[in-house]
Amino acid sequence: MGQVTWWRGGIIYQVYPRSLMDSNNDGVGDLQGIISKLDYIASLNVDAIWISPFFKSPMKDFGYDISDYRAIDPMFGSMEDFDELIAKAHKLNIKIIIDQVLSHTSDQHAWFEESRQSRDNTKADWYVWADPKDDGSAPNNWLAIFGGCAWEWEPRRQQYYLHNFLKSQPDLNFHCDELRQAVLDNVEFWLKKGVDGFRLDAITFCYHDEQLRDNPAKPKDQRQGRGFSEDNPYAYQYHYYNNTRPQTVGFIEDLRALINRYPGAVTLGEVSSEDSLATMAEYTQGDDRLHMAYSFELLTDDFSPAYIRRTVEELEASIGDGWPCWAIGNHDVQRVASRWGKGISDPNLVKMLNAMLFSLRGSICSYQGEELGLEEATIEYEQLQDPFGIAFWPMFKGRDGCRTPMPWSNNSINAGFSDNKPWLPVPQSHINKAVDIQEQDNQSTLNSFRHFLAWRKNHSVLINGDIEFIDSDAAVLAFVRQEGASKMLSLFNFTDKPAQFVLHGKELGKVYEDHGLLSGTVSDGKVTLAPFASFYAQVN
Repeated sequence: MGQVTWWRGGIIYQVYPRSLMDSNNDGVGDLQGIISKLDYIASLNVDAIWISPFFKSPMKDFGYDISDYRAIDPMFGSMEDFDELIAKAHKLNIKIIIDQVLSHTSDQHAWFEESRQSRDNTKADWYVWADPKDDGSAPNNWLAIFGGCAWEWEPRRQQYYLHNFLKSQPDLNFHCDELRQAVLDNVEFWLKKGVDGFRLDAITFCYHDEQLRDNPAKPKDQRQGRGFSEDNPYAYQYHYYNNTRPQTVGFIEDLRALINRYPGAVTLGEVSSEDSLATMAEYTQGDDRLHMAYSFELLTDDFSPAYIRRTVEELEASIGDGWPCWAIGNHDVQRVASRWGKGISDPNLVKMLNAMLFSLRGSICSYQGEELGLEEATIEYEQLQDPFGIAFWPMFKGRDGCRTPMPWSNNSINAGFSDNKPWLPVPQSHINKAVDIQEQDNQSTLNSFRHFLAWRKNHSVLINGDIEFIDSDAAVLAFVRQEGASKMLSLFNFTDKPAQFVLHGKELGKVYEDHGLLSGTVSDGKVTLAPFASFYAQVN
């Protein structure tokens, strides 16, 4: 792949910096910790790292509340550490993608400190301010994802400000030209530092309806959680007016024009909307919008070959020349080994899920720990750090269970993550899956992950090819990837029992047995798949 298109079909490894590796033994991971594990990450055969926020922040939402976009939080290290990280990653041929949280800041950001003082200062219009109704109540019925009203009173201005997340995360006003340019200037600061791209957090939330119209109610049978639980009142509305506004596309085009001045740099948008697949398609159309986008559609509890097929086919039907990015786990959702495994402890399930994900058309995000098959950690209420979980306990236990420290060493204190008490506990079940144990086992989830990605690099049809799904038994996900004359049949048995796939006259060429996964056998016009098997063969 050329310099400018390295991201097409690329594997992006998400690092949650608080939890990867603690280099200074304060219980929290940091940039030097990431640097110390770059050789390990390179050994996974991934193409890039996406690093969750490490900017200056009061950490009310663990870095997604930024108080200075151009400074490293001392908890994570220094700008010199970041420069060293970029240099070493690039030596290892690993790209660095960083989070940009553009829709909102911390309430401790200098912009907001000024904006909240009066209605006539230089930053007065940089945030979303609105007068109260005549009875003093909030301007409209908009709700915050983290619970309750999306408006907070500011006595100095005698106005409310909008916050789509925590009240300490005020929303920026992208209808203001000066603010928009300031945001783009912050992005360019990191481009000049040599980053290879940006994961754009909550990109659908940049704009709001200037008329402040109420969101309509959503019928009970249509309430579904995508990044939030269905018992959250946020699910009770159609969010037509507080996000995914038409002006967002214009900002995305301005952002892309800036990015294009830095060849090879990419944008990955996080999409959450009433129709996330349609928004993914819209935001990635043509060569003047986002390079790629991902949504929460495979980060759900829904799990079946039919669901995955329906989701991918719906996007493929609308995305045109746009480009998807798929993920089945990240720092916001329950770990996939638990969410989709539902108590199954067979490591072959996670191996199959990883292979299935890596075989879809698009770029791929894989969250740290998925290469080990880590399951969701059980966190007691008194151990919780996540404000989302604290607010919605016990129905929703928050995101801490997927954010616990990486287990590096079976026999070291805190599994080798830190010599001090870690910010979240390391469960014993994770210690049993530590990197040093799995390194010694050729059949481990870790070595399967490495082996499969090395194998995938030798089959460009899995990186660049089109995708066409095939009807199959309910237990099996089946599709063909095609690039030119090259066709590869890919089959995945989602169950713990043998399953069959009828070839219906398809003639198979070479059956691949060197990908290191459980596979299947071909006879009498059928493929018999082992439990949790992943089967690959050329199609003549």
